[in-house]
Amino acid sequence: MVTECCISGFQWEGTPTGKEGKIADNDTYVVGDSEKVAILVIADLFGWTFTNTRLLCDAYAAETPATVYMPDFFGGQVVDSAIIANTNRWNEFDLAAWSKRNAKDVRWPEILAVAKSLRGKYDKVGVIGYCYGGWSGFKLGGTDQDGLVDCISTAHPTWLTKAEIDTIGVPVQICAPEIDAAFTPELKAYANEVIPTKGVPYDYQYFHGVEHAFATRGNLEDEKERRAMVRAKRAQVGWMREWLCGEEGW
Repeated sequence: MVTECCISGFQWEGTPTGKEGKIADNDTYVVGDSEKVAILVIADLFGWTFTNTRLLCDAYAAETPATVYMPDFFGGQVVDSAIIANTNRWNEFDLAAWSKRNAKDVRWPEILAVAKSLRGKYDKVGVIGYCYGGWSGFKLGGTDQDGLVDCISTAHPTWLTKAEIDTIGVPVQICAPEIDAAFTPELKAYANEVIPTKGVPYDYQYFHGVEHAFATRGNLEDEKERRAMVRAKRAQVGWMREWLCGEEGW
């Protein structure tokens, strides 16, 4: 049975303003018109077509500003977002099978290829990763990637390991909810102990009283969740502006 934190939440109202295209052979949602700054958004398991995350991409493009790319890294599989609000349908989703199809060693080569493609086109490249995008953002920002990306931000990372935290080599931001079975208290403590020793700028944003996936699937009718989501979005925009635009962006 799929765990609640992986698939629960709310679908937001709104119409994304971007377009669909390709990058490094991956179907991609693209929004924005910057010729110098790009942001790679790596989605959670609801993938590149999910309305909520596309709306967030629109905000990053407008407020950074940047050209934002959210590719399909799940081999064309689209999870029906209607199951979010229907607990009776959660058993339709086979998390174990999904995890096997999208294991790190399976998807890492195409994630890396997309990042390299963006680096070849733009002066500055940032990464925003949600859930699944957490571990991959850290790997893209690792010291072994020789500055492939300029900064990363992640909200409620999943599959993130201590080894990936150990190798971070670029400015890094973490948006961490209080309640999270994936980004555990142990991993939170480890990140806050280790990252400050790595000689890179670090911003840790803690969100009291909210759960995993709050930044992409929070209940906008709930004041606590809505404010947490808005605060996370603002923090991520600020982080991208700081490290991708610098003084020119203010």
